[in-house]
Amino acid sequence: MSNPDTPVSTQPPAVTAPEPETAGHFTFARIDLRGRRLTLAELKHAVPRTAATTLTTAEEAVAGIIAGVRSRGFAALAELAEKFDGVAQDHPRVPAEALAKALEGLDPTVRAALEESIARATAFASAQLPADVELPVANGAVISQRWIPVRRVGLYVPGGLAAYPSSVIMNVVPALAAGVGSVALASPPQKEFGGLPDLTVLAAAALLGIEEVYALGGAQAIAAFAYGIPAGTTARGDGAALEPVDVVTGPGNIFVATAKRLVKGVVGIDSEAGATEIAILADHTANPVFVAADLISQAEHDPNAASVLVTTSTGLADAVDRELAAQVAGTGHRERVQTALSGPQSGVVLVDDLAQGVAVCNAYAAEHLEVVTENAVDVAARITNAGAVFVGDYSPVSLGDYCAGSNHVLPTGGTAAFSSGLNVTTFLRAVQVINYDKAALRQVAGHVVALARAEGLPAHGDAVTARFA
Repeated sequence: MSNPDTPVSTQPPAVTAPEPETAGHFTFARIDLRGRRLTLAELKHAVPRTAATTLTTAEEAVAGIIAGVRSRGFAALAELAEKFDGVAQDHPRVPAEALAKALEGLDPTVRAALEESIARATAFASAQLPADVELPVANGAVISQRWIPVRRVGLYVPGGLAAYPSSVIMNVVPALAAGVGSVALASPPQKEFGGLPDLTVLAAAALLGIEEVYALGGAQAIAAFAYGIPAGTTARGDGAALEPVDVVTGPGNIFVATAKRLVKGVVGIDSEAGATEIAILADHTANPVFVAADLISQAEHDPNAASVLVTTSTGLADAVDRELAAQVAGTGHRERVQTALSGPQSGVVLVDDLAQGVAVCNAYAAEHLEVVTENAVDVAARITNAGAVFVGDYSPVSLGDYCAGSNHVLPTGGTAAFSSGLNVTTFLRAVQVINYDKAALRQVAGHVVALARAEGLPAHGDAVTARFA
């Protein structure tokens, strides 16, 4: 497809399902875009997505949660912890001794894996630090830009269907590399751990030196970060339970992502990192065993997870169907995976050639995009919209989830078209400094006066000429 923005037809794409005997007990749908040249808008409409009704329902529910936390503080949080987590709380702060005990009891092999992940993530985050700029634009006229860390951040680590100590690393490491001085972390309380977050999550926080950890989950945790928990509102009646933050980061489900969208402006956010997505751009050279395994690996996160294969090869699509049926039958979270693969957010997109495949992938703007084709490096270079791009057979998404050194907190739902994955600059602000002396100001005074008059703002010009009266 030479020009994906040239419309040929506005008919909806054909959607078919594989034969039941190859699909097992779930339907991995097919969307056939072959022979069609669609506009960008039509491509965005054609690719698999979560149902709009799901997004609307989430926004309504989350708005109510945020309003409750904002107006009633800890009382609302305690009710939500009991309702969603089955946990009674008198204070959300995790005691220091619980953090120390979790680290002490950490499995040595898990600790070694976390330490390796931390080392690689720290090296990459440190390399991302931007340099300050100072530019003399004329004699006596210097402008500069300084990068300054935000004062305080709130880092969210999801829980529930799985434990995510890796997300502790992905949140904390770039914040520390940026020089943030005040770091708070929240993760859902777990009934099996006496109301504490998952113990491996606590151990990872302790390993990184994070002392301020809260047993708070979901949209309510995001609201607590944004608005704080006022002093005296907990059952203990002591000081402020949680000071508001300036930036909130971290992945989560659709409710967490929606909460971040709704508090944006009150606080900064990294991106809308909601239910996970994987897209795989593959041709006839791809290994169907690997492709199926990678689709399943992300589907096991969440019933709303998206697994999408974009391919030029019907032979590969058929082989992947067979592999999915075989591999899903033996996977540890079979029902969850089947639900995710059967949802409207998942399926195969058939394309004429890799040019059309690249256009589809850029329209989809996946959180994770694997490129498994001939000349994969060159094809990957043509991808402009993705949270992270994984190139070739031996760069699976699960590598990035844990130990690549890259960050796994990435934009979802098409937001990778305009936002970035979590990185050091998420926690930095660029402040510009202007320093002109009298002679330098005189040199441009006439230009300032002319532009001020052209805009109908004469006092702007007067503020300059007053200095030379």
